[in-house]
Amino acid sequence: MLIKVLKPSATVLVVLICMGVAGYVATGPERPDSESASAAWLEPGAYQVGHAELIFVDDTRPTEENRGVAAKPQRTLPTTVWFPIELEADLPLIIHSHGVVSNRKEMVYLAKALASHGYLVAATDYPLTSGSTAGGANAKDVVNQPADISFLIDSLLGLRDEHKPFSGRIDDSRIGLSGYSLGGLTTYLATYHPAWRDSRIAAALAIAGPSAIFAPLFFETTPIPVLAIAGTSDALIEHARNAADLGARARNISVITIEGGTHLGFIGLADPAFRFMDNPDTLGCTAVMAVLDENPNEPFETMGNPADGIDSARDLPGICDYGYAAAAHPGRQQMITEIATLSFFESVFSMVPARREQARNQLTKHLAADFSEAFFKPALTRGL
Repeated sequence: MLIKVLKPSATVLVVLICMGVAGYVATGPERPDSESASAAWLEPGAYQVGHAELIFVDDTRPTEENRGVAAKPQRTLPTTVWFPIELEADLPLIIHSHGVVSNRKEMVYLAKALASHGYLVAATDYPLTSGSTAGGANAKDVVNQPADISFLIDSLLGLRDEHKPFSGRIDDSRIGLSGYSLGGLTTYLATYHPAWRDSRIAAALAIAGPSAIFAPLFFETTPIPVLAIAGTSDALIEHARNAADLGARARNISVITIEGGTHLGFIGLADPAFRFMDNPDTLGCTAVMAVLDENPNEPFETMGNPADGIDSARDLPGICDYGYAAAAHPGRQQMITEIATLSFFESVFSMVPARREQARNQLTKHLAADFSEAFFKPALTRGL
């Protein structure tokens, strides 16, 4: 009798699994034509990718008290590095900064893509803005994160063979930043802030990064190439005042706009987890609003003043107060982001002139031609 009961149950389970697999395949993102220029940029690079976990401790700067959790005399930075295995060469270094209530593993797909093409990528959990923060993530600590980036750069450059998990050497003339959401804001600060910027940074990428607080003066401290990627359906970081007008404020920033791109659509978890949602930012808003104080723009108040190009009198958008527009497929959004990220950094850091030119053409021409959701707006200066 037991066997008779189990057999139909097993059959039902197999049917359900098959239906789930079929549904997953049927709802997958449409890939660019295999003959298109963009298709090749989605293929892994020539190198196998390794990763390692490191912990860096800055004993010169404290972690502040946070909602009743005691202050600490140091800032501890658990860090993951992704690297090309057995590549004995000079490696470009990319430091990635995560969003609030997130963590260093939020965009592994980008880290692996870059590492497979010969990059060293490092991402840390910041002491007070990650999702594991005791007392809850505190966006106000973003003002301390540019110094965390400089410390990470110093620490990685200082690794010796017995502590260095990767074979190559870091090329200190090819250091770049990437950042998502609050990490995008961190990237802007570490790139441009007159007091906090790190002059070793040679290229920077901000994904869904807040920028409305910054007047044109803020962006005049460096001419290095910068790329912003933003979505028009982002419910947390409004596209109109944070990305659409960036070209008018910053002469060296190019902008990729993804029609229907959402805030959560950029993170690796989004596809397939959020594939069936009208707009996954309903979840993002709940998580972020839970850790923000009554004034969502309070983190900007200690960054500087109009003399620094940081002007709280600008028309600043709120967070999650202007609705949830229809979303693009998160898989398509991530394809665009991966191609844009790789082609941007290759256009700056590749040692081969023909590869740099190919990358520039991919970013500025082919990406938008192969993805109807993508639009490229070039910087007013430089070649991108």
